[in-house]
Amino acid sequence: MSPDSVSVLVRSGALVSLFQTVGIALFLAIFGQHVSRSGALIRRLGLLAASGGIILVIAHQALEVARMADDFGEILNVDLLRMAVLSTNGAVHGLQVVGLAALIAGLTHSGPRARIWALGGSALAILAFALTGHTSVHAHRWLLAPLLISHLSIIAFWFGALAPLLIVTDREARPDTAWILMRFSRIATWLVPGILVAGLAMAFALIPNASVLRQPYGELLAAKAMGFGLLMGLAALNKWRLVPTLLPDPAASIAALRRSIATEYALIVAVLSLTAVLTTFYSPNPTI
Repeated sequence: MSPDSVSVLVRSGALVSLFQTVGIALFLAIFGQHVSRSGALIRRLGLLAASGGIILVIAHQALEVARMADDFGEILNVDLLRMAVLSTNGAVHGLQVVGLAALIAGLTHSGPRARIWALGGSALAILAFALTGHTSVHAHRWLLAPLLISHLSIIAFWFGALAPLLIVTDREARPDTAWILMRFSRIATWLVPGILVAGLAMAFALIPNASVLRQPYGELLAAKAMGFGLLMGLAALNKWRLVPTLLPDPAASIAALRRSIATEYALIVAVLSLTAVLTTFYSPNPTI
């Protein structure tokens, strides 16, 4: 495999790990007092995701050197390493590592101080994305950066909550599970449309003309939009059909709900992988 291909795979894993960790921190900040039976396992999952994320982010930074030289043998080239570390991507990866380390500190303990560490780490990890990419060099960066941060924060909350919700449905008492799921659905109903609004606004600003939509960048963007549409359908199914029947018919609804949540998780992983391909190989501006 080429350095570019390996870099995309590693970046996909890094994105999944980072968003999973941030989402768990947000989930615990909101629902931590209501997960008496599953809280410890959710924290362990967050620590595992954060540790893996640090390894993958560092590996992705190292692969920047291999990509520069198009040769894995140059990965320890001191001059190229210095260039990579001092680049914008180096700053982004550094902030993400610091953010994930703070998340580990926050998830290792509980209480107000630990929550501050976890939420501060989450903020650093997400804000780092605004330092690179097409939005960072655009003339309207002042508008695109907040849109990007909002877009990614909501994705992290949604995606990162899915694994904890699967744990909750398996371990918590049914009344507590129903309350958490209904509360999550109410929050998601207000937040998740923001993913589409922010995404469309960024696409409108970044895409110079309609011809880009017929190029690989536009095709991958359309694939992401289709994935989002499927996710919205599953979210609507959960909110209006499966969650309301959790208490009156728990045996049937819990199994269907777990399948739906697992499908959402797989779809978002696919969308994050498409994002890694899109941001590595393609640009909305065909001249770049």
